[in-house]
Amino acid sequence: MINPNRWVKVLSTIGLGVVFLVAITVQSLALAQTWGAAFWVPGCVAAVVVCALALIRRRERFWTAVTGLGVAAVAVVVPLLPATRLPVGLGPALVLGLAVLIGSAVRALPPVRAGAIAGAGLLVVAGQFAAKPASAVPAIAAAAWLAGVGAGLLLRRLDDQARNVADQVRRSERLELARELHDVVAHHITGMLIQAQAAQVVARRDPEKVPDSLTEIEAAGSEAMTAMRRVLGLLRDTDDVASASARPEGLSELVERFSRQGPPVRLTMPYDETEWPPEVTSTVYRVVQEALTNVLRHARQATSLEVTVARDAEGVTVEVADNAPPNPSRPHHRAGYGLIGMRERVETLGGSLYAGPRPGVPGWSVRATLPLPLPTDTQTAPTEEYG
Repeated sequence: MINPNRWVKVLSTIGLGVVFLVAITVQSLALAQTWGAAFWVPGCVAAVVVCALALIRRRERFWTAVTGLGVAAVAVVVPLLPATRLPVGLGPALVLGLAVLIGSAVRALPPVRAGAIAGAGLLVVAGQFAAKPASAVPAIAAAAWLAGVGAGLLLRRLDDQARNVADQVRRSERLELARELHDVVAHHITGMLIQAQAAQVVARRDPEKVPDSLTEIEAAGSEAMTAMRRVLGLLRDTDDVASASARPEGLSELVERFSRQGPPVRLTMPYDETEWPPEVTSTVYRVVQEALTNVLRHARQATSLEVTVARDAEGVTVEVADNAPPNPSRPHHRAGYGLIGMRERVETLGGSLYAGPRPGVPGWSVRATLPLPLPTDTQTAPTEEYG
């Protein structure tokens, strides 16, 4: 599946590169007309280096910023040397690239490093003021520095807010699943108590059947321990929680309720009378519920939906797909906090979740995959359609 986020980053980098190219071109032409044909080369080279560093800043934000500041410092100092007759150092294209580097560092680096980069940038600007206090170049550099630091701080704050909300959603989803698993454990323990009481009666009446009762108690205890491990895994916030199988439950009623207020839904799911672990049963249900809710919020142009639950020897897959045209309000990683909770739940059970455009056709797809611990035979029920 193509990650929409990746394309956003690629397109933003291309757009920034075009802006840099235009700025470098305009700066070089202005220097050539004002100072002469030979004088545009040093400033152009320095601007190209800093802008190139700005384009690859995501790979190593600290060192690209340090290198860019070093180039800017050289561009400030070299024109002051007696043997040189170069234009004033910090050209518009260079300070534009430097502002991007500083803003990126302030946004993403730890506070100490971010502050060091911002401070070093301020020193470079101050050096330009000391070199040419009456020129417009220091004022442009100062404005670019302020813009870079301001944008970095604003984006840093927005990132922190988004992370906090996402953490709250994950914590809420984790606790809700933990409560469900608590009910499962209580159910198993109650069954064990009943079986133990029955075993006492069997021991008095028919001692030969006692081993069968003990085997049932052992199996119930094993299931209770597995569920308890999942509870502990959730409360400890670990990533190595055991996976589980799944079986859809109540999806027909959910789809029928949705079809009363939305487009018709075609539901396809496996036919299997065996019970699946309740914590994953609810996960399949919740993924479908969240996906259908998002259709009502963001894809009212959809004319049909398909909900498919498939099971094979390796795992179970649930997918909700619509045919709505592209919509910019679709919840991506920053906006879809419901999907963040679903991803947390699915990944806790050892699975994966994808939410994004359908490849090759119009529409949106939410697809969750959960592994099965043991091979299981699968039969697919006839398609049911509600509309």
